[in-house]
Amino acid sequence: MSELPEAGEGKRGMEGHLGYLLRQAAQTHRNRVERALDDLGLTLPQFSVLTMLAAYPGHSNADLARLALLTPQTMSVIVANLLKAELIARVPHQIHGRIQKIALTDAAQSLLDAAKRRVYALEADMLGDLTGAEQAIIRQWLVRIARPDA
Repeated sequence: MSELPEAGEGKRGMEGHLGYLLRQAAQTHRNRVERALDDLGLTLPQFSVLTMLAAYPGHSNADLARLALLTPQTMSVIVANLLKAELIARVPHQIHGRIQKIALTDAAQSLLDAAKRRVYALEADMLGDLTGAEQAIIRQWLVRIARPDA
């Protein structure tokens, strides 16, 4: 039986299938982010939800699930946990009183600011040896393949 290849070797490297390499990179990134956020008490999905909520306030759980790339069921659990931790609050809609919007609390904004500094430092390290033009090409490519009509 042969040794399993390390990341970057054999089919886990330049010989690998693109889909596998994307998953491998995404999982490695997730692990790094989870470690960076651990002592803040945040998971990557919670960080994603808080980030999307800050960027696109006032949306429903279903909208946030789509933005954060989560299932509605997972979003419900995350929202419940964030409510319990007092990182988000439900506030009545200004016009439609029965509709409740989700908003970040001040504590969440402070926590999110600290988390973003850590995550952005990881991203800067990941892109460190690439020029701005190379980074733009990668971003364009990732956005293009993520589009439903791609």
